[in-house]
Amino acid sequence: MVTNSFNHLKEIIEKERASGKKIVLTQGSFDLVHIGHARYLQKAKEQGDFLVVGVDSDKKIRSRKGPDRPVVPQDERMEMLTHIKHVDLVIMKDLGAPKWELIKNVKPDVLIAVEETYTDEQIEDLNKFCGQVTVLERQATTSTSAKIRLLQIGLADKLSQALMPKIIETIEIVFSEVKEEKK
Repeated sequence: MVTNSFNHLKEIIEKERASGKKIVLTQGSFDLVHIGHARYLQKAKEQGDFLVVGVDSDKKIRSRKGPDRPVVPQDERMEMLTHIKHVDLVIMKDLGAPKWELIKNVKPDVLIAVEETYTDEQIEDLNKFCGQVTVLERQATTSTSAKIRLLQIGLADKLSQALMPKIIETIEIVFSEVKEEKK
């Protein structure tokens, strides 16, 4: 299920909590969803009964990772996450949103993060809004950013191999024309 409304989100969370479910929240870009994301979401869901996933908007990702990101548009990333069986609810996180807005609205029983997300001091502050903060290790040996870099390097190598002979040939032609003009 996807929602873009914090009011709707609160209604859903209240209903789930009233039925005795433990609410888990995690957040991220989830660009080019891979096995590490699936494993991470599975481990997050194991911490409770109802998993909410906050997905960074395209603008938010661009501001953090540069103009060529995300690779996959936000609507597609959100839809893809709804197809992962461990995910119960997906919501967008906008660039201009106040700090920890989603966390403050969900007030999860468990907030899931990876090691680099929060400092120890931030985790202490987050405990005011969460039952607990659980930090998981990354669940894959590579990240989306690393995969993109490998693709870029591979493309650069192929371009170099294809273009270098033509560049050398062009330079040789130009040099020979310059030599002819000097005669």
